[in-house]
Amino acid sequence: MVTCSPTVMISDNEPGHDLDLFCIPNHYAEDLEKVFIPRGLIMDRTEQLARDVMEEMGGHHIVALCIIDTDKTVQTLLPLVEQHNPKMVKVASLLVKRTPQSVGYRPDFVAFETPGKFVVGYALDYNEYFRDLNHVCVISETRKAKYKA
Repeated sequence: MVTCSPTVMISDNEPGHDLDLFCIPNHYAEDLEKVFIPRGLIMDRTEQLARDVMEEMGGHHIVALCIIDTDKTVQTLLPLVEQHNPKMVKVASLLVKRTPQSVGYRPDFVAFETPGKFVVGYALDYNEYFRDLNHVCVISETRKAKYKA
């Protein structure tokens, strides 16, 4: 059994980083509160996670999810995968949120564990917006309505 690198734990009182320190597209600047996880940290951590996965899994298939918060997606997806009788199922996730809605599912590989804040960026969207941000950012509560479907 391979020992995976530890999950980066982001505390509930993590202040994040001022937006002024990063290149944020002007059309999103007023919609975000802070940069929560900078791109460089995401890149380094996902590279290490990929190494962990490859060391343990090699060329085998794995299920990779961007974010796990309420656990509903993974609870729906895994039984469907199991119907095909795989030899093994492992799950990797960029983010696991600590939320009251979570039933406590823990992926096999986790890059970051975060508070239950609403985050966007680095391919995480809100109604198809914000995917293009280079960093994981916290969206302003007052600005969510602008993008609500």
